[in-house]
Amino acid sequence: MKIAVLGGSFNPIHAGHMMLADDVCTSLGYDKVLFVPAFIPPHKQPKDSVSAEHRAKMVEIACSKDSRFELETCEIDRGGVSYTFDTICSLEKKYQSVLEGKIGLIMGRDLFSGFHLWHNAQLLAEKCTLILAERPYQKEDEKFSPSAKGEYAKLNSSEFFDINSEPLFANAVILKNEAVSISSSSIRKRAADGSGIKYLVPDGVFEYIFENGLYAK
Repeated sequence: MKIAVLGGSFNPIHAGHMMLADDVCTSLGYDKVLFVPAFIPPHKQPKDSVSAEHRAKMVEIACSKDSRFELETCEIDRGGVSYTFDTICSLEKKYQSVLEGKIGLIMGRDLFSGFHLWHNAQLLAEKCTLILAERPYQKEDEKFSPSAKGEYAKLNSSEFFDINSEPLFANAVILKNEAVSISSSSIRKRAADGSGIKYLVPDGVFEYIFENGLYAK
């Protein structure tokens, strides 16, 4: 089984996440995409964040109607801040009996320029197949980016990052996906303002958000 991993806050999970996972399966031939909610997001901790349990439940609901998608709670179960390298090692062990080839690690464009700062970035690039996906750049992403050093300090955002110049991406796969202009932050704001979000999130997630009063002022 070819397995890919999509990590994130999923605060909340939205249609853009689902379309990205679908592209990975359809275009790259992956059989399964594991959605891995972070227990404590390492670079994103907005004041309107909801609990890990709520975020995991929304992912579970979103994945329930597509057998290719699955909630993976290893980082929530582990607690604290998880390193992606440790998560991949854990998943390799868990799925070793069915895993075909390397695990695919899906990365959005907003993460490209800071990847060299990740824990064990070189080993992670060797251990995984890095799947580089398009993601609409948003100004708000800058305040969550880890501080870059050296030549990377000249980069204002990954919008201008040249992946061809990064040795860590030498064996990466470029996913030609559609960059959908939907963000979790805009959904949270719309929910707080009482604006419509029904068609921005998967079926069932909309009901869950409002039944539990999530993101309401």
